[in-house]
Amino acid sequence: MHNLSGMARRNLWLADAMLLVVAIIWGSSYAVAKQALWFYPVLGFLAIRFGLTFILLLPQLRGEGLRAIRPGLPLGLVMLCIFLCETWGVMLTTASNAAFLISLCVVFTPFVEWAMLRQRPSNLLFGACGLSLVGVWLLTGGMAISLNLGDGLMLAAALFRAVLVCLTRRLTANLDVPPLALTAVQSGVVASGCLVLGLSLPGGLPALPQSPAFWAATLYLVGFATLFALYVQNLALGRTSATRVSLLMGSEPLFGALIAGLWLGERLGMQGWIGGLLIMIATLGTLWLSRSDSPAPRSSTVDGALPAGTDRQTVG
Repeated sequence: MHNLSGMARRNLWLADAMLLVVAIIWGSSYAVAKQALWFYPVLGFLAIRFGLTFILLLPQLRGEGLRAIRPGLPLGLVMLCIFLCETWGVMLTTASNAAFLISLCVVFTPFVEWAMLRQRPSNLLFGACGLSLVGVWLLTGGMAISLNLGDGLMLAAALFRAVLVCLTRRLTANLDVPPLALTAVQSGVVASGCLVLGLSLPGGLPALPQSPAFWAATLYLVGFATLFALYVQNLALGRTSATRVSLLMGSEPLFGALIAGLWLGERLGMQGWIGGLLIMIATLGTLWLSRSDSPAPRSSTVDGALPAGTDRQTVG
């Protein structure tokens, strides 16, 4: 009995450690994506990235995986909107701001649920929303607020992510959809949409980039920020609770800001750090207040999309 308890404890610590590694990877994804966009336009970058993801996950679309096609198509269209806003947002704002602002999807989700599913948030969640707004105000300039287009796109992406979470719950509620199969369908929709949009522009897309830095960044995002993160996430959910997973992943925006500072030389002033920490407190508080919710269906979407009950995806 003692051995079983010790083994369970070790498994829990291992799951926690792996989740923190994923949080660091997701935090780095903003800086990595920003670097990749130095070499290739947004639509082409997304088409390549999600095209590779789709090819790697294509074997999942057989047997039970075919159930993912019906919900995956509309969810993929929403995800296309998310990544268009997110990736252009990362290009137009700092990676630090992007990391903090996208985490607001957790705060937005209860309000989208209210609109879509008629589930009114608690009064404490309204308080968390107010705290997050103060955080955004400080992060983007305070009295001299300067919400640029990139910041606005990141906020739009966070709202779309909240919509995606609620829509995933609705469309997969009575289905046993394999997470990797759902990720495959959504990746295919995003890649196809970006390719069509890119080719329809005057002049189309430029030739594929030759820079090793671009391909290293893209492969890192596909291999680590998507496939490895999704595997760890689902493995951890088998050993711990969805709430514990979410709370551990709440450190991701902080890692994003730290890595952006070390890698890209971005610097947040004291006011920006206070704003970012307020957003993190609001996000973690929202997850804590939601800890008693009944588990949602175990469906995932690409790039750190936690199952519907845990509300997390990232740019990469």
